[in-house]
Amino acid sequence: MAKLAINGGEKVRSEVFPPYIVIGKEEQDAVAEVFQSHIYSRFIGAWHEDFYGGPQVRQLEEEWAEHFGVKHAVSVNSATSGLYCAAGAAGIGPGDEVIVSPYTMSASAVAPLIFNAVPVFADVERDYFCIDADSVEARITDRTKAIIAVDIMGQSYDADRINAIAKKHNLTVIEDCAQAPGAKFRKKWAGTLADIGVYSLNYHKHIHTGEGSLVVTDDDELAERIRLIRNHAESVVAAKRTANLINMVGFNMRMTEIESAMAREQLKKLDGLVAQRLENIAYLSEKLAQVPCLKPAAVRPNATHVYYQHVLTFNAEVAGVHRDKFVEAVKAELPPIKLRETEGIKIGCGYVKPIYLQPMFQQRIAYGSKGCPWSCGFYKGSISYDKGICPVVEDLHFNTLINHELMRPGMTQKDLDDTAAAFVKVWDNRGELK
Repeated sequence: MAKLAINGGEKVRSEVFPPYIVIGKEEQDAVAEVFQSHIYSRFIGAWHEDFYGGPQVRQLEEEWAEHFGVKHAVSVNSATSGLYCAAGAAGIGPGDEVIVSPYTMSASAVAPLIFNAVPVFADVERDYFCIDADSVEARITDRTKAIIAVDIMGQSYDADRINAIAKKHNLTVIEDCAQAPGAKFRKKWAGTLADIGVYSLNYHKHIHTGEGSLVVTDDDELAERIRLIRNHAESVVAAKRTANLINMVGFNMRMTEIESAMAREQLKKLDGLVAQRLENIAYLSEKLAQVPCLKPAAVRPNATHVYYQHVLTFNAEVAGVHRDKFVEAVKAELPPIKLRETEGIKIGCGYVKPIYLQPMFQQRIAYGSKGCPWSCGFYKGSISYDKGICPVVEDLHFNTLINHELMRPGMTQKDLDDTAAAFVKVWDNRGELK
């Protein structure tokens, strides 16, 4: 008789896992105060005292900057918007190349396209999954304008090496810290390691307001350009007497007073939520040590990890089966997460498909039908998006990497035990998969 649920055996668990809820009475009270004030947004898209937003927005920006030890924090309505503002502030434009990661949410790779620059994909580190410094340096040309480094899965990029490369070639570094708020590298906060850092307040991040973001920098000019791009720059530059008009095509990327009030309360909870993640990871890792084909993600020297997701690498030779078959069997043993039932079991083979394999890059279609920015007259380079250009990321995605979310705050010891039991059960009965 089969023991594995995928073959008809009894599941390890049927009851749904608890939802990830970090918003409570504190946020409700803060939002109630906003409702009582009747000020839901105070942004004006013109040069005016309210150009920089209302009281909650300004207080959030001050508190965020103080917490992370930076000179400027600028709120926007999403981390995608934050990356677009950062790219524009850095002066990225037609004819430029920007080195990006292929293994992340697509926004950091698409940000250069917003200003008609060409993304160039560098490979990732096999142990840490962040963009690889050697691969970055190998892709630099006289057209390279910037590097967008992503703090993937919960820890920072190799700031020592990549920042040194950027300085050598006079490049701007933008840090996508959506997945690593609260992590550190050499005792400095992730998100503050580059020229510009972008944090996320999307609903499944460590802390959230549904949507939202903070963009940080110590550079006065970059900060002001980010604020302009956020809020209708084209309508402001004349009255403000802004001399540098590069990328001063403004957007409406403003955060509301409600989101800002929530974010102020969420920021207070960050350290405690990170501590819970670390505690859960330590417990779960000890349990999963019983499964020889699994190896936990490495932590970069001189760095801390805050585990946006729990990442494991899989050894098919030890298991005797391919990762995908093993993971499908584990998923069959477990239920979904409450409030996210439609997403299925939150255990994945790989992370995201390498971005350069997506249709936009394969067909080189972004703006209109002419192939811009790749085929526009300003771009003089030649770039490949062929399968094989980033062998490490392709091996991770298609063969070895496993990620899951069943370790977030709110998971009880029993929840963690059930998660581990599913992996152990499939390991013990892997012969059924052959």
